[in-house]
Parts: sequence; structure tokens; C-alpha cells
Amino acid sequence: MFTLIVFDLDGTLVDSKRDIADSANALLVACGAEPLAEDRIAGLVGDGAATLVTRAFRAAGLTPPSDALARYLALYETRLLAHTRPYPGIVDVLDILQSKAKLAVLTNKPLAATRAVLDGLGLARYFPVDAVIGGDGPFPRKPDAAGLRYLMSSAGVSPDATLLVGDSVIDWRTARAAATAMCLARYGFGFDGFPFGQSADRVIDAPIELLGLL
Repeated sequence: MFTLIVFDLDGTLVDSKRDIADSANALLVACGAEPLAEDRIAGLVGDGAATLVTRAFRAAGLTPPSDALARYLALYETRLLAHTRPYPGIVDVLDILQSKAKLAVLTNKPLAATRAVLDGLGLARYFPVDAVIGGDGPFPRKPDAAGLRYLMSSAGVSPDATLLVGDSVIDWRTARAAATAMCLARYGFGFDGFPFGQSADRVIDAPIELLGLL
């Protein structure tokens, strides 16, 4: 049914919540703030690193220094794979899907960090280099659908043959903007911010459930 399956990264393919929170908190503490709860920082994720840093400082009641983003990225680079792991079942799912559909990644995470995570966790083999789009590339970040449209065009696949798998309302809006189907990963840490009343085409509570929906 679907010949292109596009995955979000954080909260969908990998559980990166602790490493992101630890990096943000290291920066906040260095700037004189108290650390925030891990789940609170996780709720700030989704719109790219710059927005995460701005939100974290706002939540801590501080004005971010001019170099806050650069400092966060440097801190996060040292923690990318400290605790981040694929969600249970993801590798099995990708092993099966790679013979059934073209696979891609569309994330608001910076591209260098995205590639480092995919490489470090052995997931890069499932996604061609030109089918991985980060939030600092030539396309606007999600929920703008330009990156998703590019992936469809490159793969020669129509919107009705494309499925976007993600854990947040940002992914939902992206799919809607591109007229593609959406599978909501409720196991991801982005799901806590999903607005009540919005519905996805498909919903899963564990990665392996995706296979039963295709």
C-alpha cells in the first residue's frame, strides 16, 4: 500500500530524551539556573535545537546568552549516544520494511547530529544518504512540508502512497500539509503534547505494531 515510509527521528526511531535533557540542563546549570525535569525538557522538543534552547531558558526564567545555541550543540555532541537507543522493535521493523518500501528520515534535529545518531546506532543502513533530511538543511523545518515533498519527489512516490510516522503534532501537521497518511507513535515522548481531539490515520503503541497496519 505504501511505497515510501518516512520516519521522524527523536521519539519515533530513537529514544533520545535523556541525552537531550542532560545537555540542556548542563547548559542551564552553567548559566546559573536550576535543572529542569527530564520530562519537562522532553515536552519542549520538536521544533529544532534553537527553539528548544529558547524554551528551556524561558522555562528556567532566564534570558539565554547570545551563544546559547552553539553551547547547547557542543554539549549535546558529547552526549549524542550516551543513553540514546533505538526503541525496542525498531530494528526488526526496519529489517522487514526495507524490502517492502523506500525508507526515509525527516527530522528537525540538525543533520550532523542526525547522521551521527543513525550511524552510531547502526540505523544508517536503512536510509539512503539523500533520504535523510535534518532541520538545518535547505528546507524549512517541520511542520512545513517542503522536506516531505522533496522526499516524495526524489523517490517518485505520490502522497497517497506515502506514510509519515511520527510522535508529535508537528509530524501530524506536516503529513496533513503534504496530503500524506500519518501514523502516530504514541510511545514517543512527543505524544504528550499531542492535542486532544486531533486524530491520526493510524496509531501505534509500539514500533512492531506498524507492520500490522501496512
